[in-house]
Amino acid sequence: MSKALQILIPMGGFGKRLRPLTWSRPKPLICLAGKMVIDYVLEMFKSVPDVSSVKLVFSINEAIEAQIREHFEKYYPDRKATFVIDRAMRGQSDAFWQARDIIKGPLLVAFSDTIIENDFSFLQDETADGVIWVKPVPDPRWFGVTLCDENGWITELIEKPSEMTHNLAIVGCYYFKDAEVLLSAIAEQIEQKLYLKGEFYLADAINILLKRGLKMRIEKVETWLDAGTPEALLETNRHLLQRDQANNSDLTNLVNTVIIPPVSIHPTAKVENAVIGPYVSLGEETEITNSLIKDSIIGPRTHIAHSRLETSLVGYDVTLTGQTGRFNLGDNAQAIK
Repeated sequence: MSKALQILIPMGGFGKRLRPLTWSRPKPLICLAGKMVIDYVLEMFKSVPDVSSVKLVFSINEAIEAQIREHFEKYYPDRKATFVIDRAMRGQSDAFWQARDIIKGPLLVAFSDTIIENDFSFLQDETADGVIWVKPVPDPRWFGVTLCDENGWITELIEKPSEMTHNLAIVGCYYFKDAEVLLSAIAEQIEQKLYLKGEFYLADAINILLKRGLKMRIEKVETWLDAGTPEALLETNRHLLQRDQANNSDLTNLVNTVIIPPVSIHPTAKVENAVIGPYVSLGEETEITNSLIKDSIIGPRTHIAHSRLETSLVGYDVTLTGQTGRFNLGDNAQAIK
């Protein structure tokens, strides 16, 4: 790459599929395996060439701006970032369009609920006009997929195909050698009113580029993690905890407690008379007493007592006493028996 790379992360959506967790905080700041979702998204770019000089561009809605800025400035003070407010909220392509005065030259794009394990170092010598990351799936009818010719060049993107022939699902990560070329296709997309249910999708803009003759290829990934639904978030939590083997054996705030790894327990969390794990993430200053918790994500400053939880998502500052089963609770909720 002769020009500096930019990374655009659109995160203007409201995270409706993750409610009630997202009523009070944006999806990128949902807890996941000891960190936040956005931390894992940013971590996956560590192999990008000259990553320290890469400029990040966050496309966000006005309601979440303060929270995203606060997190980024606290944990990434040395990283360069620009925040673009997407006030129109008209879908993926429009998020790019709102950032048209910012994005220039080579552009890497990843959506804020997409986490892949991939080596990006090849971008240094990439000659194609664009790259789309894909993963083979057993049933492509739930995804957007790529069609390729005999030479491996992408010919078309199809959203939720009716047949099983093409199984390379688009994971939500893209590279464009020239952002201005992409923006010209988005301008044409908007002019032609190529939208669905009031939203402009990136696939339509890319199909315009492909018809113009743009050379795009696929890059396959082995691991594709999703953080967009409660079920997917828990599955991703399991994978990340297993990958990192975070059993926290050095914790001192555990009294008469059994830990079944892998788990992630914040050093400030307090646990007494409990069984924790496997696949549990406990946030900072959380207190657990006389309880059994497995396969769950528990947010900071939450208090759980005399309860048995599994496959649960619990937000910040929640009080939960005398409960058994599976729970999905947003911030400041109470469930007391």
